[in-house]
Amino acid sequence: MNGKHFYSLDDYYRKKFGCKVIKISLDIGLNCPNRDGTKGYGGCIFCNGVPGIGNSKEDIKTQFNNVKNLLKRKWPNAKYIAFFENNTNTYASLEKLKSIYEEVLSYPDVVGISIATRCDSISSDLMDYLAILSKKTFISIELGLQSSHDETLKWCNRGHSVLEFTDCVTRLKKYNIEVVAHIINGLPNETEKMMLETIDYLNELKVDGIKFHMLYIEEGTRLASLYLENPFNLLSREEYIRILGKQILRLDKKIVVHRLISGPDNKKLIEPQWLKGKFLNLNAINDYFVKNDIYQGAKKKN
Repeated sequence: MNGKHFYSLDDYYRKKFGCKVIKISLDIGLNCPNRDGTKGYGGCIFCNGVPGIGNSKEDIKTQFNNVKNLLKRKWPNAKYIAFFENNTNTYASLEKLKSIYEEVLSYPDVVGISIATRCDSISSDLMDYLAILSKKTFISIELGLQSSHDETLKWCNRGHSVLEFTDCVTRLKKYNIEVVAHIINGLPNETEKMMLETIDYLNELKVDGIKFHMLYIEEGTRLASLYLENPFNLLSREEYIRILGKQILRLDKKIVVHRLISGPDNKKLIEPQWLKGKFLNLNAINDYFVKNDIYQGAKKKN
């Protein structure tokens, strides 16, 4: 890590591709099996079920070029990864997915794709296709885990188990497809010990990347209804950073840190209000790491 406190995504991309690489978020308008009744109804307790970054009313090329044209002003020589971010981006027929993935891979300066999905939503046929495609281009699969504890997943209404997550990652790794796991710190009833155990679990699975999130309450979610009816404790900035520091110390040095903290929609955020200060929070994390001599993997559990 060349003396840096953690293995950042930017460092990883520069090492792998030899240049600045930027992810461009796209919305291809797919649904989620945890909302339409296939796996469950209502989705995850923290999901508001509305589009995020990207505009599914625009075609993919328009979405991509709108962002690329803005980014080129600052990074004229950058390359790009098309990031299918909103909802479950493997939840469609194989032919439709092949058409979408291969279209964006044909765009100039695109060096790969990143697909956000669920561990229970990658069919065997799609897995076989991704295995073939991964030999031609860069592919990363982002999977929501949130916690390595089944009781927490049940509370979150995830609609899948830890075992299903393990099986999916094992299959993807068999084909050398990169896996990025999302976790949430501060879920109700989760102790610090449980949050650290989630890191140990991901170390053992040998995931390639991780995104850290802080639990927050957003308008339009079932979590908001529960919170407003019976408020529960949320981590303070100081508590979150302290736990994050312990997790980074425990995290395998080979795992790329894609995100250190959540970035909610400030207009919809109910609590905690301290999450609105994105750069303040990142500066506070950096200051804490420096002050406490925190380096990724320095205290990895053997």
